[in-house]
Amino acid sequence: MAEVQLTESTFDVDGQSLFYRQAQPAHQPPTLCVLLLHGIRFSSENWLNIKTLSKLAEAGYRAMAIDLPGLGRSQQAKPPVPFGQLAPASFLQRVFTALELGPTVVISPSLSGSYSLPFLFQHTELVKAYVPVAPICTEKFTPVQYAGIKTPTLIVYGDQDEQLGEISLNNLKNLANHKVMVMKGAGHACYLDNPDEWHHGLLDFLKTVV
Repeated sequence: MAEVQLTESTFDVDGQSLFYRQAQPAHQPPTLCVLLLHGIRFSSENWLNIKTLSKLAEAGYRAMAIDLPGLGRSQQAKPPVPFGQLAPASFLQRVFTALELGPTVVISPSLSGSYSLPFLFQHTELVKAYVPVAPICTEKFTPVQYAGIKTPTLIVYGDQDEQLGEISLNNLKNLANHKVMVMKGAGHACYLDNPDEWHHGLLDFLKTVV
């Protein structure tokens, strides 16, 4: 098993301090960058606890999990928009600049869809691949808009997610280049219900991203 370097720190966006965790291979340059966002009741700590950060680093990737404004250890920061509204795409663009990220895989559950979706549409060149996990705000874009996005996408949801699972799938399946991963018996935060299945599906998908 590859040795992993795990660190945590803060960075500034618009004068606000945001917290993040990073995992990467200890003795080799990473082959791909992965940015992990989170839902409203969660934070980067969830990705640490279920070992997504370490699994990605062991696979040779640089994995970064941020705490979104007002959540986790970024609680002093002010969210750019109220819940359920789209954040400006420039927010994640500034995150990318601050963390010195090039084209990156974006993993986006639930609330973080309000951040990742406008970013995907306006800065497609920075999204190497997209992994939406039952995100909010998918209804704010049309099938035609989705069809214009060629980014490789893995749509993930739990079949027990009665609120956002099917809704998000019905909108996101209009993306031109997508696969679907349904996690049986899992709820809205499906990756927490079955981390092993989540990691297996995610890592298999990332192997196809070039």
